[in-house]
Amino acid sequence: MAGDTAVAAGTVAPAGPSAPTAWRRRAPLLPALLYLVVVTQVPFLVTVVFSFRSWNLVRPGPGHWVGPANYANVFTDSAFRGAALVEIEMTGSAVVLAMALGVPLAVLLDRRFPGRGVARTLLIAPFLVMPAVAGLLWRTAMLDPVYGLVGEVLSWCGLPVTDFVSRFPMASVVTVLVWEWTPFMMLIVLAGLQSRPPEVLEAARVDGAGPWTTFRWITVPHLRRYIELGVLLGAIHLVNTFDVIYMLTQGGPGARTTNLPYYIYQRAFLGFDVGQASALGVVTVAGTLVIASVALRLVFRMFSAPERSVR
Repeated sequence: MAGDTAVAAGTVAPAGPSAPTAWRRRAPLLPALLYLVVVTQVPFLVTVVFSFRSWNLVRPGPGHWVGPANYANVFTDSAFRGAALVEIEMTGSAVVLAMALGVPLAVLLDRRFPGRGVARTLLIAPFLVMPAVAGLLWRTAMLDPVYGLVGEVLSWCGLPVTDFVSRFPMASVVTVLVWEWTPFMMLIVLAGLQSRPPEVLEAARVDGAGPWTTFRWITVPHLRRYIELGVLLGAIHLVNTFDVIYMLTQGGPGARTTNLPYYIYQRAFLGFDVGQASALGVVTVAGTLVIASVALRLVFRMFSAPERSVR
């Protein structure tokens, strides 16, 4: 009797899908999930095991168990600290400059003008180039002191030709990364611009607000979450930069462009120290995951919070 009353009152929650139905819906995703586990998680677990062993490929034998000694060496390694500082400088500079260029380009593409579709395609094109190809392209076709386009332009202007890769290695790498990632930042900001409420913009025009006032007090607060999301995603990807450094500077000169991924490569495939390189990789991944998790939590909390109204 009480059950009938509850049903009549509409207080009984609708029954969810049964377990077999739910598994049938998830079944098409299982091959992709299995593939992801095999190619990412299994190698990481093997790396964790190797990080507790002393194993150098130039020495005979499979190595022996040393426990956390490799991790102790990581935190006392001055080269590792130097690579971490290079990582922070390289990633921070590239992300800030790419976003600084992406915002005005997004504002430009948000307006209607003849040839906007062609301009949008040309501006997006660098993001579609493979990182290794981008590094090789800039080293040979752009920054080469003999055949490079930059040197040719400098000679036309009467300026001395400079080997930028040798004299300014960090600036050269950051330039390639900014060229490659500016389109990504531009697309995120452009999505934010096109999501602005049109009624708010119309109300601002009716109140007599000019373009700069509208941009300062309406557009910029609205774009804040998109800019922070672009900075976060760009930083997560740029932390793993390897291709551009390998093709452009080989980590030099003087380890001035040796970031964490390239330093791990040097220890593993040039120094053949598998145990130490594995410990370096585990520490790098753990630090990246902690920072990315905190940043993602903050960004998602911002997107879930209601947007403040502009007065």
